[in-house]
Amino acid sequence: MTAVRLPAPQRRRQLLDRALRVFSERGFHATSMNDVAEAAGVTKPVLYQHFPSKRDLYLELLRDVGRQLTATITAATTAETAVQAKTIAGLAAYFHFVQEQQAAFKLLFGSGSRRDESFAAAVRQVEDEIGATIAGLLDPHIDPGRRLVIAHGILGMAEGTCRLWLGKGLDVDPEELAGQVGELLYGGLRGLDRSGG
Repeated sequence: MTAVRLPAPQRRRQLLDRALRVFSERGFHATSMNDVAEAAGVTKPVLYQHFPSKRDLYLELLRDVGRQLTATITAATTAETAVQAKTIAGLAAYFHFVQEQQAAFKLLFGSGSRRDESFAAAVRQVEDEIGATIAGLLDPHIDPGRRLVIAHGILGMAEGTCRLWLGKGLDVDPEELAGQVGELLYGGLRGLDRSGG
């Protein structure tokens, strides 16, 4: 097998993209480094130049997907100024990401990543980063600790919604879904005491 020579950053990106597809289809344990190398059209030594082990590759994939999702939410919310509009834009970005990157969602939030402690820790770190991003979108008059708890509740709601959506193969419009979930959220958030007391 003769791989086309690519600059190291492009090769790494290509390897991560191919590995995502293979791991999301087969899971961590059923996937070998040979499977990933074959899917990427490279030799195993080329793969090992970038990732010393299958575990390192999988952990980097989890972090990479998390960075992409967080960046997607952040980019979608910067143009909005109103708190509710920011939150709905963030939800829409999340749902669009899931629609377009189902393998990434499955890898990050599938049960396989929860069974291994180091993978679960990586997923928790991603959830913490996304939770902090969501907390920053909420009403600044709400106590910061309470905002963080609410943000993780919103994240849990979005994740659960996507699990059902993908699991049932539903035909969903991400924008419409974001509006519906946003209305549900803000119906409850309006009733919160801003001081948290």
